[in-house]
Amino acid sequence: MQNILLIGLGRFGRHIAEELNRMGHRIMAVDSNESRVNSVLSVVTNAQIGDSTDKLFLSSLGVDNYDAAIVAIGDDFQSSLETTSLLRELGARRIISRASTDVHEKFLLRNGADEVIYPEKELAKWTAVKCTSTHILDYIPIENDFSIFEIIVPNGWLGKSIIDLDIRKKYGINILAIRNDGKTQLNVDPSTALTDKMSLYIVGDMRSVKKCLH
Repeated sequence: MQNILLIGLGRFGRHIAEELNRMGHRIMAVDSNESRVNSVLSVVTNAQIGDSTDKLFLSSLGVDNYDAAIVAIGDDFQSSLETTSLLRELGARRIISRASTDVHEKFLLRNGADEVIYPEKELAKWTAVKCTSTHILDYIPIENDFSIFEIIVPNGWLGKSIIDLDIRKKYGINILAIRNDGKTQLNVDPSTALTDKMSLYIVGDMRSVKKCLH
């Protein structure tokens, strides 16, 4: 369990609050809009109405006591930038800020953010990835063009073993785990025959994955 300071309770911020709550974290939620604060009371530990660009108000929250501070302000970049900068000045341990454009991302990183989340960009990437193959269920980008993908077992692979397929040698793709009937097996037996009830976790670059699945 971690203590999280969440600033900005628009649609995106609310979704973050709900997910953090499901994960069992303690959340201090902050927004200048009373109705937004009231809307998340059932899923956060504490909440306050206030202006996060006010240094005195932000200081009163004890920002250095939280494991992470998330700036989820999406409709006012100036406020997002000022809040991020103040959090750094006040000694926040880890700052994760939302960006809406590439320029915003650069400014946030230069002014105190440890990490930047860019929902629109990530959604665009995911949509593009999803369109490349109907077999891809999910993916996690790692670096450069490499990602971890969860894929449906293609029809041509059914009944065959990992040894038979030999996709590592053919395509440079590694199978990390097999998910079968809701259970994930990390120790993959190369002789396992693949079925339509399984999904596979594989790692590789996008081009190789697309070639493999086609």
